[in-house]
Amino acid sequence: MSGRARLALCAAAATLMASCALLPLVAEPTWLLQLVPLVAVQTGVGAAARRVPLGRTLTVVAQALVTVLLLTLVFARQHAVVGLIPGPDAFRYLAELLQQGTDDVSRYAIPAPVTDGIKLMLIGGVLVIGLLVDTLAVTFRSAAPAGLPLLALYSVAAGLSDGGADWLWFLLAAAGYLMLLLAEGRDRLAQWGRVFGGAPRAPGVPETGAVAPVRTGRRIGAVALGVALMVPLALPAMHGGLLDPAGTGVGAGSGGGGTISAVNPLVSLRDNLNTNDDRQVLTLRTDTNDISGLYLRIVSLDEFDGTTWTPAQRHIVPVPGKLPTPAGLGQDIKRGEVRTTVRAADWYAQNWLPMPYPPSRVQVDGRWRYEPVGMTVVGDRGQTTRGQTYEVTSLDVAPTARQLAAAPQPPAALQSEYTKVPSSLPKVVARTAEEITAGARNHYEEAVKLQDWFAVTGGFQYDTSVKVGRGAGAIANFLEKKEGFCVHFSFAMAAMARTLGIPARVAVGFAPGTPQADGTIAVNQKDAHAWPELYFEGVGWTRFEPTPTRGTTPPYTQSDTPGSSLPEEALPSRGASSAPSASASPSESCAGELRRLQGCGSPSAAAVPHRDGGGTDWWGWLLIGLGALVVLAVPLSPLLWRQRVRARRLGGHARTSQGAAAHTLAAWEELTDSAWDHGIAPDESLTPRRAADRIVRLGQLDPAAGGAVHRLADAVEQVLYAPRPRPAAGAAQDVRRAVEGLRARVGAGTRLRARFLPRSSVRVLWAVSARWSALRTRAAAARPALRRPSGQRG
Repeated sequence: MSGRARLALCAAAATLMASCALLPLVAEPTWLLQLVPLVAVQTGVGAAARRVPLGRTLTVVAQALVTVLLLTLVFARQHAVVGLIPGPDAFRYLAELLQQGTDDVSRYAIPAPVTDGIKLMLIGGVLVIGLLVDTLAVTFRSAAPAGLPLLALYSVAAGLSDGGADWLWFLLAAAGYLMLLLAEGRDRLAQWGRVFGGAPRAPGVPETGAVAPVRTGRRIGAVALGVALMVPLALPAMHGGLLDPAGTGVGAGSGGGGTISAVNPLVSLRDNLNTNDDRQVLTLRTDTNDISGLYLRIVSLDEFDGTTWTPAQRHIVPVPGKLPTPAGLGQDIKRGEVRTTVRAADWYAQNWLPMPYPPSRVQVDGRWRYEPVGMTVVGDRGQTTRGQTYEVTSLDVAPTARQLAAAPQPPAALQSEYTKVPSSLPKVVARTAEEITAGARNHYEEAVKLQDWFAVTGGFQYDTSVKVGRGAGAIANFLEKKEGFCVHFSFAMAAMARTLGIPARVAVGFAPGTPQADGTIAVNQKDAHAWPELYFEGVGWTRFEPTPTRGTTPPYTQSDTPGSSLPEEALPSRGASSAPSASASPSESCAGELRRLQGCGSPSAAAVPHRDGGGTDWWGWLLIGLGALVVLAVPLSPLLWRQRVRARRLGGHARTSQGAAAHTLAAWEELTDSAWDHGIAPDESLTPRRAADRIVRLGQLDPAAGGAVHRLADAVEQVLYAPRPRPAAGAAQDVRRAVEGLRARVGAGTRLRARFLPRSSVRVLWAVSARWSALRTRAAAARPALRRPSGQRG
């Protein structure tokens, strides 16, 4: 294999190894399997172009064109000419897909589903990095600068991921970069010199120690890897959706405007529902005597695409002194004011401010902005609730059933926005909603019937270990199995309400907490909850509670529907207001405001897609296991190879003269390679006796170890030169004794390198290169007419 072919192969492998750092960002690893052949084709085109040979610029252009063709074939073949050649329609579609990917990145939290847009960003981004690495390392023969694109790829992935195994991905990326440097050091002398010893030296140059180019290469590699470790730690916080699993996502600068990123706050609910660590999140003091309706709302999810509910991207402004009256709330609706002081735990870092709804005044320190449509307060430039104490004045809106039933039609714009349902939503959802609400005279009665069906009469069970499937059919599965937790109930009811023409959205926050003996109210992780909000003109956005045994049924849904409310034992929060308790909250509500605490989590009937079974599929675990083995095997492969070779060389042999001779020569190879590993490069021009003198002198061996080296050299000379060589016993023991002497005279760093990154492991590359050259020679001899002109270079 030619030097450039070897470099190209190593560059492709290094790119793929570094791209593994992106795996924790998405839910499925299938995109990586699709990426491998694309990188192989891109690398092969570059190798073919250099073999022609084309100029450097033409080589890069050819690879860039093939990259575009590959992306067109994979993502836009239906819009391309003959499914391959991109035209205006294909480029337009790719641009739309890229925009969709950008939206998905800001919509989903880690790990995000592999949508077509996100897949294009992943595969396209890695192909661009692969093109840069191939261009620098192979076309321009500069492997060290090629580490910069790899560093960028790893740093972006490490900066976004919050997993505890990031060091494994760093090891994999670092191993790929070192492999690239090793391949260049094997074949290039001009700038870096030969990485391993053995090259002729000028007279007077010491035989020990690394030459200047080798030292330079080591320093560059060490600096690059050090930067790769430190840069992710120094990166500024990146906010928004996939760019921040903690939920930070506000784009305003220091001014008064900006937008809220469409961050999906539904992450890891199932884990938090089953957590044994139900820590206290908030401490409240309020002037109301009835806390049954004191829900703390974080954010509303108002965009529904059939698979997910997400908050829309909204304009934000400075927090006004007095918040405007909620949209749709009329003057004739009874209301009161409630003042609540909230103190957030020091560990609770949430971007949205949990508040009773609707708020009318907020007093909070820090960088906060107000989103008028959802009436939410959100942190700017990394501002979170961690350790915050703030005061909220909110309205206690108390409509009657009669007022809700008499609500007129909402404005056309609001009706259009909040009743959208995608065509992918199964027809059974709308059909079931119509069956349940048959006989209802208005939207209010339809809403109450939906709530009662989920909470009481429909036979639903609250269960945190459901398996409702994924995608658009998840709601239909939930309606069939009738098992789920708060997000299943709230998402399904909101979707069904929309099919009936009722404006609906979903709120995420906390159900009422538990009063304590000191007069405060404790809100714990397991009080996290999701509930539907339906819009009625004259009243505004109105809370409903379809989740059985969780939260409290609103009083305005009970007055005209006697017998439809939940029994008292099913309403733990309702009774909590009358009898203070020092115990922790028994309500599991929708539980666990995720450990990243952004709200109720994604494994819902209509939330972010999740894998059936509540975990990774068997093939996913298989890929993860294989990836872990690769991560461990790559850095340990030189050590494992040397142990195998040493055991073969020093093992048993045939009890014949030929077997003894072969064993002696193998032992001598092991001795010279061990000396090489400890810094004494082999010199093939020396006789065994002179080579032994050199090893003893440079290794500063003691008499016992030096005697073992000389005995082995004498045995080798017997094998090579004597007409009837005398059999020599104890060759393996002499090698071990000599190696112990070498190890005793070097520092700890050299010993570690000799064990884990032995210099002699370069023989593997030499052997592969020799076999490839022999194979090419045989193939050329079999087809002499196809031999290339001698002027062409590989």
